[in-house]
Amino acid sequence: MKPLISPSILSANFANLEDDILMINQSEADMFHVDVMDGVFVPNISFGFPIIAAVKNFAKKPLDVHLMITQPERFLKEFKDVGANSITVHYEACPHLHRTIQQIKELGCKASVAVNPHTPVFLLKDILQDLDMVLIMSVNPGFGGQKFIEHTYTKIRELKKMADEINPSLWIEVDGGVSTHNSLALLKAGANVLVAGNAIFSSSDPKHTIAELKNISPDILSA
Repeated sequence: MKPLISPSILSANFANLEDDILMINQSEADMFHVDVMDGVFVPNISFGFPIIAAVKNFAKKPLDVHLMITQPERFLKEFKDVGANSITVHYEACPHLHRTIQQIKELGCKASVAVNPHTPVFLLKDILQDLDMVLIMSVNPGFGGQKFIEHTYTKIRELKKMADEINPSLWIEVDGGVSTHNSLALLKAGANVLVAGNAIFSSSDPKHTIAELKNISPDILSA
């Protein structure tokens, strides 16, 4: 089975955002990854409702909205209203995680939880059956272009083993330092959704890079 590819528009050209959105529409990508940062949970600020609404206006694929913010439950409906199809909240930002996940589902969105590099995946065991996706951060969140953290492979394998027992249909997404150089190893470890930013948008041929990420040989994966 081919992985799902979610280009991160945080790395897009914001002076030419419409062109990059249209490129993703025409590519083999499956969704748009939208990083929302508040300058509190992470040391950076990205964009909010107006930009997401503008992306949705041109996008022909689902919006995979990743909330790197404190108290995300305050704004779930607003993110749904501007076009989110899936909403990811951070384990570290949600003291009442089960309630937040139920709120996302009640809005009709896919529900996902992200874990930072220092957070062990076993902490998700009791909520795993309620999730559509888990996002494993393979860099410390806040900025694009960071070096991939190698321990991520172990975390993916641990999560995959747990998901096979509790929620076999779970999507396992990886975000941070993903490229054509490590995508095969990520998929072999158990990931099935790849977020890529710099690897795509700094490429001389972004559509070709997306196709490379998408079309890793099933023969290689089963080897």
